[in-house]
Amino acid sequence: MGYAIIALVLLLALAPLWHFMPTKRQKHQARLREAAALAGLFVEFRDLPLGPERLARLAATERQVLYYGLRLPASRKAARERCAWYREQGTWSSRPGRLELPEIARALPEAVLALGLSEESCGVFWHERGDEAVVQEIADLLKQWRGKIVPS
Repeated sequence: MGYAIIALVLLLALAPLWHFMPTKRQKHQARLREAAALAGLFVEFRDLPLGPERLARLAATERQVLYYGLRLPASRKAARERCAWYREQGTWSSRPGRLELPEIARALPEAVLALGLSEESCGVFWHERGDEAVVQEIADLLKQWRGKIVPS
């Protein structure tokens, strides 16, 4: 009986620590982000590259998605224009205006919601649906795109 009471007290003392154990989803996200870092990408939360009027209609949980980006060297000539392409119902649209869709867009996995290009990086906006192979595919495509943006 004494051992049962000691075991119960130990379990009650250790129970709060189980809240710190990562869930399956958190472990999956950690694996994806580690694969991204090993592939040379950085990961951060960003708003989807939609216009302010459309962003205002979205809840914060819908507009804030993960951006997997690849850093670009500073341009020595004219600054790169900030632009984005986003997928809606299977078709790509650009912001601002009618910009030509980068070749890599057609090869991107369906989980990718948008592409972005700025002075400092090129990258994808997505919900982290897939595995490490998808992250590697995205990294390879972004490196191809960087090669076309930044001539050697």
